[in-house]
Amino acid sequence: MIKRVTLVCTAILFLACTLGVNSQNDNKKGKASKPNIIYIMADDLTIQAISAYGGIYKDIAPTPGIDRLAKEGMLFQDVLCTNAICGPSRAAILTGKYSHINGFYKNENGGQFNSNQWTFPQEFQKNGYQTSLFGKWHLGTDPVGFDVFKIHASAGQQGLYWNPVYNENGVEVKEKGYSTNIETSFALNWLDKDRDKKKPFMMILQYKAPHRPWEPDKKYEDLYENIEMPYPATFNDDYKGREKTAGDTEMTMNHFSRRDMKLTTPPELKGKDKLKWEFYGAKNGEIVQPEGMSAEEGRKWRYQTYIKDYLACVKSVDDNIGLLLKYLDDNNLTENTMVVLTSDQGFYLGDHGFFDKRFIYEESLRMPFLVRFPKAVKAGSENNDVISNIDFASTLLDVAGIKTTEKVQGRSFKKILEGNTPSNWRQSMYYHYYEFPYWHHVQPHYGIRTQRFTLAHFYYSMDVWELYDLEKDPMQIHNEINNPEYKEVIVKLKSELKGLMKGYGNDKTIAQFKEISDKNFGSIIERSSDEDVNSILNGKK
Repeated sequence: MIKRVTLVCTAILFLACTLGVNSQNDNKKGKASKPNIIYIMADDLTIQAISAYGGIYKDIAPTPGIDRLAKEGMLFQDVLCTNAICGPSRAAILTGKYSHINGFYKNENGGQFNSNQWTFPQEFQKNGYQTSLFGKWHLGTDPVGFDVFKIHASAGQQGLYWNPVYNENGVEVKEKGYSTNIETSFALNWLDKDRDKKKPFMMILQYKAPHRPWEPDKKYEDLYENIEMPYPATFNDDYKGREKTAGDTEMTMNHFSRRDMKLTTPPELKGKDKLKWEFYGAKNGEIVQPEGMSAEEGRKWRYQTYIKDYLACVKSVDDNIGLLLKYLDDNNLTENTMVVLTSDQGFYLGDHGFFDKRFIYEESLRMPFLVRFPKAVKAGSENNDVISNIDFASTLLDVAGIKTTEKVQGRSFKKILEGNTPSNWRQSMYYHYYEFPYWHHVQPHYGIRTQRFTLAHFYYSMDVWELYDLEKDPMQIHNEINNPEYKEVIVKLKSELKGLMKGYGNDKTIAQFKEISDKNFGSIIERSSDEDVNSILNGKK
């Protein structure tokens, strides 16, 4: 009898232990089913500078760290920005809504981001995720929805490359060193020491680089010194048929300042006089180049200086992404962590003779977008669907299994990540740029982009339409708006554009759109150390 009771007790105890172990395993599986998410955004990083996308720099300035994401995940070819400028793009990404809904239309006189509105990090935070933000924010108000943040605090939240000041959870802290390296150290320190490793995390890492003034790390200052960088095919674009739009800007190879060209400021200059000297070259009629150069030689000299500095900044970004991926590998986090790399929009690297962004044209419209998530995304895959930056919020939440009641204008592309494009996925996207005339004097315009066509209406001080056939003219040299062969295409695209504007709730009159461009919504943060640069450049101070 005693033996039988002992056997029964032993069996019960074994069963209890087994159930306990299984319960623990289930819990572990449950935790593992919640993926970690790392969202990386470099500022003004463009497809042309990433070797995984090919292009003229791929062998000279390869990006092996970034390329890992393409080799081990999915590379997207048609992720498009709704408003190709830093702050408005960031606001659209955070809210899943267009500028006219989230209220952040432009950088210059665009005011501050309304931090009382819904953003996707808040949803992660409410659903048990640890959330963190490091690097550039550039929206004026303090971030909401993050357990910890450390963002650039100086120069209107634009930040500095060297010895930057950060806002760390509301307290300003000065760091020593190069910002790209510093921001990665923030991220790695949080991942390794500060987070609760029993919980899933969502981390946003946003580099200042490679934004203007393109200051490389010391070790890379002369990286391309003995190389003549190749010139884009459209470097000598004459803007024929686009004279009033592409042909009338302040973002060409003739608009680099002395500061951009890294010329040494005379030490006796201070304050207003110092800035006037440094920013000379940014306006029409101000040419910066060594004496004795011809106009064409000067133009090429400015390009070579610019592109080498830009790509050297990208080199540091790439190095640091490699460090982050190595940390994930070394700490068994790779399999269950979705890593996204993107930018706030594209950028011109001499294409059409430009630098900067803003236009609906391809180089600024297309955003680099790469995703690695071994559990769901096939290694080495590629996608060509039309995706918008307002889709990011819904997608990240969907991947994490988080449902929200917030009504957004974007749509999750989780199924596309898994290799299954929905049959009803969008075939076109709506674009709208508002800022004028600062900076760079790009006319406000709206338009539609399909996989084959770009149709745009420039409206502020003109009434000009442009049409590009991306299949026949991928470099967008020929404006086909007056070509009778495209008459039916234009009618169809204008109708579709009108429908998109109405559907997104932005079918205002031209007069109302102009009011937005003219309106002073306020500044992000008043400069405390320098005079207002715009006022100086335009003769107001």
